[in-house]
Amino acid sequence: MRDFLKIAAASAVGTLVGLFSLVLLLGIGAFGLVSVLLVSSSSETEVEIEDQSVLMFDLSTDIVDGDVSGTGRLFDESFYGVTPSISLYDALQAIAAAAEDDRISGIYLTGMPAEGLATLKEIRAALKDFKTSGKPILAYSTGLKERDYYMASVADDLLLAPVGLLEINGFRAETQFLGNALKKYGVGVQVVRAGRYKSAVEPFTRSQSSPEEKQQTEVLVTSLWQDFLNTVTDEREVTPTQMQTYADEVGLIEPEQALASGLVDRLGFYTEMLSELKKLAGEADSSEDASAESWAEADEPEFANVTLSDYARTVARDRNSSEDKDAIAVVYAQGNIIVGEGSVPGAITSEGLSATLRDMREDDDIKAVVLRVNSPGGSATASEIIANEVRLLADEKPLVVSMGDYAASGGYMIAAPGAKILASPTTITGSIGVYGLLLNFQEIANENGITWDDVKTAQLAGMGTVSRPKTASELKVQQDYVDTLYTRFTSLVAEGRDISMARVGQVAQGRVWTGEEAINADLVDELGGLNDAIALAAQTAKIEEFKVEEYPRIPSFEEQLLDSLFGAEMITRLPWNKDPLTDQLLKLREDFKLLERLNDPTGMYMRLPFTTEIE
Repeated sequence: MRDFLKIAAASAVGTLVGLFSLVLLLGIGAFGLVSVLLVSSSSETEVEIEDQSVLMFDLSTDIVDGDVSGTGRLFDESFYGVTPSISLYDALQAIAAAAEDDRISGIYLTGMPAEGLATLKEIRAALKDFKTSGKPILAYSTGLKERDYYMASVADDLLLAPVGLLEINGFRAETQFLGNALKKYGVGVQVVRAGRYKSAVEPFTRSQSSPEEKQQTEVLVTSLWQDFLNTVTDEREVTPTQMQTYADEVGLIEPEQALASGLVDRLGFYTEMLSELKKLAGEADSSEDASAESWAEADEPEFANVTLSDYARTVARDRNSSEDKDAIAVVYAQGNIIVGEGSVPGAITSEGLSATLRDMREDDDIKAVVLRVNSPGGSATASEIIANEVRLLADEKPLVVSMGDYAASGGYMIAAPGAKILASPTTITGSIGVYGLLLNFQEIANENGITWDDVKTAQLAGMGTVSRPKTASELKVQQDYVDTLYTRFTSLVAEGRDISMARVGQVAQGRVWTGEEAINADLVDELGGLNDAIALAAQTAKIEEFKVEEYPRIPSFEEQLLDSLFGAEMITRLPWNKDPLTDQLLKLREDFKLLERLNDPTGMYMRLPFTTEIE
């Protein structure tokens, strides 16, 4: 599958992005390279935090499941124009520390988050805990969609611009189907799968969802939406029923209506928020100094402040400089699961994560491990390799699994051997199933004068060809192998969860569950976030004083340099990358990069559909 799609489009897209990279390289030149190296080293300088500083939380900050606490990204905001990435753990620790820090007077929220609902739920819970300190949370926006309001609604003072809107019109899951297009262009598709809900193959074979897929998606989206309603109304003067009415009948809530209904606290422009921020920082307001710019757009906010990323680095540095204690390791498994070694951005490699887990098992200073899984799955082979290492680690040390936005299919397989599994109510999990896509190009090739001939020494020697459809005997071989993988998958779940095969059979079949539903399905032990998992690991290991170490470690300086200069991430952050066409081309490039990474040697996968988007 990936070979066909790479041939069809990757060349053109890669050429275009390659030109961007070339322009970038020429633009930087020797002087630019020296400059960015200096910028890199400057990010290590100590951050001075003034008294009564406001903690500035730009929600567009990239909060990831990964260890970036040591130095942060190679280039800081002065180069990229945005804030550096920080790990979820560092963000949670920073918010908790701010509640106890006499130098921090409050938190200011702005910007639009991009993380999944499970990650946002953990951050929002930390913000809610922060409010018990008596320090305020302020928020300002020129317009809010559901994901933005999910975070901003926690504020004590939510200011909406009089020209802004609240877009509250519900969630939807939209799937793109390629079945008719592949048929039209003469691309044959045959499917082998185990699990009647295993819908990842449907976009390539159908023009609409199957009844089973429709059913599970409706349940999933409805559950996520109900959590949204309950969460955002918890601290607002509006009920879930009223919010549902807005979504059904209004959709775009105008400022005056948002104010009257209690969805926001005040209407006003940023000048009014700036006045409040100055008061919070203990500075006299001056109307002539007030700017209509957001602090995220201005060069320097006009009051004592510290960004969340800078404050998180300070908190992490202080935490890591503490005396030697027993260690709890947080091992991050984020991205698509692929066969490979080392570190691959956006992916979990079979040998890379396995090596990290072995290190944790053999390190006597590590007393317990939290495996943070944020993955929709991927290669069946790679998933099983990693799951075996997780099992070996769990046999020797307390191992608690913390599920992020996704821990499904292969992502669930690597989680199943954990002693305890914690998930957010909005985690997408389960999807216990296996599939394989078998493409052939006989029709399109023949129409263009291309034919094949072969010589075989055995009946099944041509089983891997793309020149024709698979024969009945070849399909049987492939289906038998998928059934074997499925049996191994369900057996691993039964053993890891200590439940019967019959029970696994009831909740598997490729069915997707939310974290909350997964408890009743016996796939998850309890609801909780990353900090809850760490606390449970400490309790299980019977240690009270401990330090947290995050793995894998950040890439080396040289790796970060090469990735920053030549990777697509740099291109997406450049100032001229603001037009929709460029955004779509880069998104297309990332889609094909994903297909390239589907590299299972047997062509079998344990993964969620990647053509479905929930908005």
